[in-house]
Amino acid sequence: MNYSTLKKSAALSFASLLVAGMVSAQDSTATATTTMKDTTMSSATTTAKVFGGRGQYRTWSIGINGGVTSPTVATGGSNDYNGKQLSYGYGLSIRDQLAHSFGLQLDLHGGRVKGRTVDINGDPIANRESFSTDFYSATLSGVLNVATVDFLRRKNAVNFFITAGAGLALYQPSGITPQGQAFDYANYTDPKDGSTSTNHYVKELIIPVGVGVKFRLSEAVALNFGYTQTFVDGDNFDGLKAKFPTKDKYSYGYGGLEFTLGSSSKPSLEWANPVAMMYDELYDAALRQEVEALKGRVTNVENAVTDLKKDSDGDGVSDQFDKCPNTPAGSVVDGSGCVIVFPKDTMATTGAPYSNIQFEFDSSVLRTSSYPVLDATSADLRSTGKTVEVAGYASSEGTAAHNMSLSRDRANSVKTYLVNSGVAASKLKVKGYGETNPIADNSTEEGRVLNRRVSFKQK
Repeated sequence: MNYSTLKKSAALSFASLLVAGMVSAQDSTATATTTMKDTTMSSATTTAKVFGGRGQYRTWSIGINGGVTSPTVATGGSNDYNGKQLSYGYGLSIRDQLAHSFGLQLDLHGGRVKGRTVDINGDPIANRESFSTDFYSATLSGVLNVATVDFLRRKNAVNFFITAGAGLALYQPSGITPQGQAFDYANYTDPKDGSTSTNHYVKELIIPVGVGVKFRLSEAVALNFGYTQTFVDGDNFDGLKAKFPTKDKYSYGYGGLEFTLGSSSKPSLEWANPVAMMYDELYDAALRQEVEALKGRVTNVENAVTDLKKDSDGDGVSDQFDKCPNTPAGSVVDGSGCVIVFPKDTMATTGAPYSNIQFEFDSSVLRTSSYPVLDATSADLRSTGKTVEVAGYASSEGTAAHNMSLSRDRANSVKTYLVNSGVAASKLKVKGYGETNPIADNSTEEGRVLNRRVSFKQK
């Protein structure tokens, strides 16, 4: 992988970390009390909840570190010098934990990176190709905690993390060229105006990418160990542009301490275990009592609904509203459950007219209470072979055109039932009459109920 590709990948990783962190950091508003107990620490009571927001945690921390620098990196790649020398580095970090798994960290670093050219035996060549670069840097990185959920402890004890970011480095290379000439970038002569400087620093963009592990020593102190590879957007970090356009790089292995800031009454968001906290929320005593009370209210509502639906005589009117209980099966009743006495439309050669079939307001759906009447009508039509007109009617509500269509639909519903019960379709002629030929007064609801009907006429 060349430097350009690695730089783009690192930048993309950093952007992904930022997006993931911002999404994870979204807060909701909830309050409750959670008791957290660590198997390795003393018990502690906190009001923190996994869905309670960042305000209930300590999120800021500061750290110090020191370690070893090298002109090479673990991922490999070419270097202007084939021999590495270890040197020193130090740093200060400030981090804001946005979620239990993600934070933004400002790092300030300083130190020295050294290298040289060696022979085939690995021995340095006297007065040939060596460098020593003093540097200072400031970077902003996303820190993503991985494997932060501990199923064995109430709080995490170890966090593994990865980092990626970008920043600025100031550095002063010095050393010996391949021609044996000494150089020192601190002593700089401006080619434009000839001015000189004895403390000149080169400024370059840098991209740090790293990994590490953190151990919780207490509620406020953690021990860190990490390794960071830093890629420089330039080829003069070592003072030599021997393989342009290649870019320089260096690494920093370190150890350090981190201190969580804020009130000791709040837990640290970084060490929060969301699995344990969610378990406590679900099994909170007050919440469980509230759930049980809600179950009782739901049961009462279900029982009330069951009572409302109870219809002992099967006439379609629940017992609570049935003013005429125990009506005979198949009776056509009104909204109070009382039998309606229908006028008859004459039909049949036997002299026994068929009962009208009633419908609900603006509906062509057959009522279950009409089934016994339709079954008796079907039996008679099948046995006698009569041809009848199935005439549909409507009450006067709505437009005449709508009522005409509704009356035909009602007649067709009756025809479909009779055909399905065995009556030949050719024996049934359907016709809609709309709101014409009422059998009762349309100015009253009782009359309109009677007019919503289908009757039978012999052809």
